[in-house]
Amino acid sequence: VLAAFPLCPVTEEDLSQNPHFCRLLSALSQHIDDTGLTVALKNELEKAERELQLQKLGWLRSESLYRLLQEMIQEHHVTKHHSQPLQEDSEFYETLEQCLLVAQCARMLDPSPTTTQVQAQLMGLTPKHVLDLMPPELDVKRMKQRLVRKLEEKLQKKCFTLLTYYQPDWEDEPEGLKTLKLSRLPEMLENERKRLESQRERGRERAVMLQRQAHGYLTELLGCMQILQSLILDHRLKAQNELDRKKTEYMEAKCQIIIPKIRLEMLQVQLDTYTPQKIAVHRKIRDALKSELQREEAEKQSAERMLSSFEILGQDFEVLVKEYAQLRQEIDNKKWALHEFSQHNH
Repeated sequence: VLAAFPLCPVTEEDLSQNPHFCRLLSALSQHIDDTGLTVALKNELEKAERELQLQKLGWLRSESLYRLLQEMIQEHHVTKHHSQPLQEDSEFYETLEQCLLVAQCARMLDPSPTTTQVQAQLMGLTPKHVLDLMPPELDVKRMKQRLVRKLEEKLQKKCFTLLTYYQPDWEDEPEGLKTLKLSRLPEMLENERKRLESQRERGRERAVMLQRQAHGYLTELLGCMQILQSLILDHRLKAQNELDRKKTEYMEAKCQIIIPKIRLEMLQVQLDTYTPQKIAVHRKIRDALKSELQREEAEKQSAERMLSSFEILGQDFEVLVKEYAQLRQEIDNKKWALHEFSQHNH
């Protein structure tokens, strides 16, 4: 069943889980092919493809001939700028160019009945008006007589170029051998096309197979992930308490080891910082500061006793203090005035 539907992303497991769907696919495979088409529809499609191929072949022939004629005319115009062509060649190419131009204009005024293009109405012109501009019949007849030979030469040259492009080693071979090999070129190109098409088809089949395998691998991977998830949920919580206890014991042991190391480092820093010489200097500084502190304490106690004796006088002492301060201020002011006066006299 799976071989009959290569583009259907269905696995054998899907078919085993859905037997009715499997029977449906088996019944469908009796009426349609691997592309999903019925026999009648496939025949109609093949017939339409053959007709389209014939139409394409006819258009390709006409288009190739038209472009070949255009190329011959362009080469003639280029040659005219480098050398003087023969009179008969000039007449041939001028007649050919005029015929092509008139035919193209007539085609534009009278499109093919198989198209939906609306017939152009340009200044009331009709295809007959344009065809009246064709060269004289005698010139056209002479042009047609030479045209076949010119086209054969041009086509042969292009074919030899194509043959040389396909097999560069054949470039220096005789013309007769090239012609023989050229007759076999379509067969070789067709074989090459079939080979490439076969490789492309195998590539598509491998891509479909790879897609199926990827789908199967993803399904298996999802199943494994579900199993792992269930294992984690079932067993991780059970082992979590033991794991936390082990981590706690480890951290306690680590702290017991680190604390003495930190204490040792602190003592080492103190030992490096306070050398015996520095300790002696610090002791001298401490003794000096202690004696200075004792002296200041004695002065403080003396001042406090003196202040206590003055406080016995009460408010009269405060009045005396204010008068004393006022007198000191007046004395200072008079000293300043006397000093300024003495400077101006000098």
